[in-house]
Amino acid sequence: MAKAKSIHELGLQELLDTGLKPYDAKLLQIELTDAINGAISSNPVDLWREITSRRLLKPAYPHSLHRLIYNAVYANYDACAHGPLLYWFPSDIDSQKTNLGRIMEAHGPKVLGASYKDPITSYKEFQKFSVQHPEVYWSIVLEELSVRFHQPPKCILDTSDKSKHGGTWLPGSVLNIAECCLLSTNEADKENEKVAVVWRDERFDNFDVNKMTLSELRRQVMLVANALKGMFSKGDPIAIDMPMTVTAVIIYLAIIYSGFVVVSVADSFASKEIATRLRVSKSKAIFTQDYIVRGGKKVPLYSRVVEATDCRVIVVPAVGENIDIQLRKQDISWEDFLSSAKHLPRPDYCGAVYQSADTVTNILFSSGTTGDPKAIPWTHISPIRGAAEAWAHMDVKPGDVYCWPTNLGWVMGPILLYSCLLNGGTLALYHGSPLGHGFGKFIQDAGVTILGTVPSIVKSWNSTGCMEGLDWTKIKLFATTGESSNVDDDLWLSSRAYYKPVIECCGGTELASSYIQGNLLQPQAFGAFSSPSMTTGFVILDDHGVPYPDDQPCVGEVGLFSLYLGATDRLLNANHEEIYFKGMPVYNGMQLRRHGDIIKRMIGGYFVVQGRADDTMNIGGIKTSSIEIERVCEQADVSIMETAAVSCQPATGGPELLAIFVVLKKGFNTEPDKLKMIFSNAIQRNLNPLFKVSIVKVVPEFPRTASNKLLRRVLRDQLKEELHRRSKI
Repeated sequence: MAKAKSIHELGLQELLDTGLKPYDAKLLQIELTDAINGAISSNPVDLWREITSRRLLKPAYPHSLHRLIYNAVYANYDACAHGPLLYWFPSDIDSQKTNLGRIMEAHGPKVLGASYKDPITSYKEFQKFSVQHPEVYWSIVLEELSVRFHQPPKCILDTSDKSKHGGTWLPGSVLNIAECCLLSTNEADKENEKVAVVWRDERFDNFDVNKMTLSELRRQVMLVANALKGMFSKGDPIAIDMPMTVTAVIIYLAIIYSGFVVVSVADSFASKEIATRLRVSKSKAIFTQDYIVRGGKKVPLYSRVVEATDCRVIVVPAVGENIDIQLRKQDISWEDFLSSAKHLPRPDYCGAVYQSADTVTNILFSSGTTGDPKAIPWTHISPIRGAAEAWAHMDVKPGDVYCWPTNLGWVMGPILLYSCLLNGGTLALYHGSPLGHGFGKFIQDAGVTILGTVPSIVKSWNSTGCMEGLDWTKIKLFATTGESSNVDDDLWLSSRAYYKPVIECCGGTELASSYIQGNLLQPQAFGAFSSPSMTTGFVILDDHGVPYPDDQPCVGEVGLFSLYLGATDRLLNANHEEIYFKGMPVYNGMQLRRHGDIIKRMIGGYFVVQGRADDTMNIGGIKTSSIEIERVCEQADVSIMETAAVSCQPATGGPELLAIFVVLKKGFNTEPDKLKMIFSNAIQRNLNPLFKVSIVKVVPEFPRTASNKLLRRVLRDQLKEELHRRSKI
């Protein structure tokens, strides 16, 4: 790929070549010249900040225009010397209005002393303080969330039991976290009937958005809770295998509210995977739908569930009020289930079941690519962690409308639910596919202010153009997780709302949160993380398990500090100690917790997650990551949709061979040999002149887990088989 022209070299023709209309191109050329002259310095960072602050690059402009200007501004920027390319910057005034900035202004001078300046300047120091004094930070934040204890904790953290690496959090406390979700966050809510949930079914994209107030949500949850209490015994595990609809949310809250345990099952699973999760969790029953309706098609769900289990199934209709399928004798319709509570004197009132904070409320599962998936228990404390990070890093507050296309079977489903309701925000749900115009129209019509994404979904939006013509300018920030972000796709996403930040999140189900994130108090760079999350400490380990010095640019496996509110202290079907702590080094007297990510710390303190520890490779004696190579290859040619880099030794031995698997964009048919040359040149120019691409294979799609994570292991096995066959010829 040819080197980009600098912003000073761009002429009118280059702007017109992007598809920009002549009048808009001439006006933009004048505005860019004015911005260049108005920037506080010739530094590309200052120029990009000037351009975006003036809103010169409109969302309706062609994406090729946005890409051209971004690349032109940073054409001569040396990221190795100066750090990643920044695209979003906090303002002094706005930073003080954020949740985190507000408590920093209130408590910063007291906890940091004279060194405290302001939320932006003092962010790193305050984050380190939160790691060193988590009991102080959490005592402040718990007052901000809608968390009400039936019996308050004796303290925030008890570390007296040395056998528990992570200590005991909120000891002695008693609460019901689902009840907390149904409480008003402030007195005004009681008068104004705060909207708790908005939603739309994909069949009604041109109709008004549906709304449910907090009081109505409370009544619906209590009705379901009464029905549950008449059918099950306290502590019973009850599964949910449904799309994330408003009914699924009501069921989820009702199960926990009434003292039972949610078993999370993703609606994409085949019968075998459903059966495994029901067996491991010992579920007593399961809620499901008769069908899943996507793109106008009915996909059977009940039939998959009954193939998996003999336990009772409660069936919710996907369309209308009645199911249109024959049920087994032991199963029950949603209507009949609810009618079992309607004979009660007060069917829509039910007292919450209060429990010790460390009581299990939700069983979630890892992807389970080999053997049984890990059964990961959440307690009443786990949701507090996820909601607190949304409060601090994504600034969720009353008045926000928060949407994230996900499912209660995956960690983001419960995190989204708790992040909205414990922070006084509104949960936005689209009953349908997130890949088309209908979803984007819902984002517009619902007035979504925070939109969570997965990189593969953003890639689809960008490549298909399905969101053209929509107004997403109410969005104050985006968020992304699940896999490595593509810079060009995030550039497209951010530009939809005049370059609002895309907050990168990386964590795990067992952490109930992200250990590393972006935030609104630091400048942000596409595809990069600006900070550990609040109260999170970690080190980066070299190949010998020795931590690199803090703030030194490096690459290695992350070792988490074990004092981590919300993280698991047990697994239901595996050895927790062996999986997360065995073999990890001790740092400053603390046993580090294993997470398995390889991360790169760059100049300026920014981070890039480079995949799992088993996704690293040794090319020419140099250790590198798959993701680092994929980032370069995906920018190397216009025909590339996505790539996957793997390596393995030839069957006859010798150095590892680098192979690039490629999915091409629709309409392209680039030959593997040509791509091999393009990739080699790009990698040698941008990563290492000694790296060589040995094999390129074009494939229609990549193997993925049910949670959409790329299975490089499967591609690596395919490569080994092919190399073995070649050796026999």
